[in-house]
Amino acid sequence: MSSTKRDHLIDTALELFSRDGFHATGIDKILSASGVAKMTLYNHFKSKDELILAVLRQRDETFRNWFMRTVENSAEEPRDRLLAIFDALEQWIRQEGFCGCTFINAAAEFGERGDAILGSCAEHKRLMLDYVEKLAAAAGARDPEELAFALNLLAEGAIVTAQVMGQKDSAARAKRPAKILIQEAMEPVTVQ
Repeated sequence: MSSTKRDHLIDTALELFSRDGFHATGIDKILSASGVAKMTLYNHFKSKDELILAVLRQRDETFRNWFMRTVENSAEEPRDRLLAIFDALEQWIRQEGFCGCTFINAAAEFGERGDAILGSCAEHKRLMLDYVEKLAAAAGARDPEELAFALNLLAEGAIVTAQVMGQKDSAARAKRPAKILIQEAMEPVTVQ
């Protein structure tokens, strides 16, 4: 029962943090929305920061699993999976209630280097980049690290553009230059 309440607190906090922001969402608001007693919350989390870290860990796990499964179910060939990254992003961006990337939002609010929350955000982004690099290597890119970095920049830009400007087609638009980058990354180097 207690892990169910813990999970419910995390789910409720994620929804509120995503919609209203981390600093703007107080403990009382989370307690009210979750229907959980303050003592129960503090039995599971020593502080709001500890709750935020739990939310980020949960969001990382669920988002990355969803993202990788969506990409891999969308295409069989590694090269096609690199483009499917943008299809998965578009699917996510077009979901009702899209509030941007939880990790970008948290990093914006907790920008001090050495902060555990910022570290958690950076770890999520590193794991996402590692996944794209593995896809690039499997696709036969000359420099998988460089291709992954470039594709990641396009993906992150699409996410922020969708959130800030409301352009729900940003991932589809980012897919066009991604095709060019992938093509160039696969071409043999010519020596002159």
